[in-house]
Amino acid sequence: MKIYNIEGNSKKEVKLPSQFSESYHPDLIKRAVLTIQSNKRQKYGASVRAGKDYSAKLSRRRKDYRGGYGRGMSRVPRKVIWRRGTQFGLVGAEAPGTVGGRKAHPPKAEKNFTKKINLKEKRKAIRSALSATMNRELVEKRNHIIPKLFPLIIEDKLESIKKTKEIISILEKFDLKKELTRCSQKKVRAGKGKTRNRKYRKKTGPLIVVSKKCELQKSAKNIPGIDIIEIKNLNTELLAPGTQAGRLTIYTDKAIEVLEKERLFTNNPVKKEIIKKEVKKKEIKKEVKKKEIKKPIKKTEVKKETK
Repeated sequence: MKIYNIEGNSKKEVKLPSQFSESYHPDLIKRAVLTIQSNKRQKYGASVRAGKDYSAKLSRRRKDYRGGYGRGMSRVPRKVIWRRGTQFGLVGAEAPGTVGGRKAHPPKAEKNFTKKINLKEKRKAIRSALSATMNRELVEKRNHIIPKLFPLIIEDKLESIKKTKEIISILEKFDLKKELTRCSQKKVRAGKGKTRNRKYRKKTGPLIVVSKKCELQKSAKNIPGIDIIEIKNLNTELLAPGTQAGRLTIYTDKAIEVLEKERLFTNNPVKKEIIKKEVKKKEIKKEVKKKEIKKPIKKTEVKKETK
């Protein structure tokens, strides 16, 4: 696989790691994305006392004060609106069918939206979505305008760019101008979402995968449609928005090095805790060797021979 420099010229060739050789599993990708989306849902529900703040209890017994016995009315709970002595004007309240009453089955805040997925399945879904980013047919199905140079792996100088206009000019060098104009369009949403803080519908553009925290994450975040993510934080939702795999993805060569070196998203990743422990053990051993007090050498006494 070719690696390109910032100017758009091929720099060197690299073999892709084994994570990109996973077969395409659309059902598994869909399930992994839905688990992420369900776990992000915010809990909501009606107040416990909603529609119940009325004194709506009536006696149904004979001769009781403020009772409804013998008046030919149904047994709906009612509140008093007016009173003349022992006569009361009553209006239905609190019951689900009455004005201002409670809801029969309101949304409850204690409802659990979370879903689970097996760890190996989750990793396999990410590997499958990674391999889909290298498939031209799947990327075209997502309506991305694919450049001539595909797939895109750019040198790690891209991560150190601080200005937005410089990034846009680099992306235009890779024939991504039409893709950026496609992502810049936004439309007013049809429906009630307009009043719920999601008035506009925006299109998803390229995903840029970097090796670590860098300047690019700040400078490119204002470009519409573009997402920037560290390789260790990749998930199926970013690689397959809307459960459809094949997002146009730009990798830095350092990110692919980290993917291969740390064996990310495989079933035997390199555990950083173990590496840290080993480094600490080595440091401790060195310190102990320095602190060791050398034992004094015993001088052998030479016996004088008597003549």
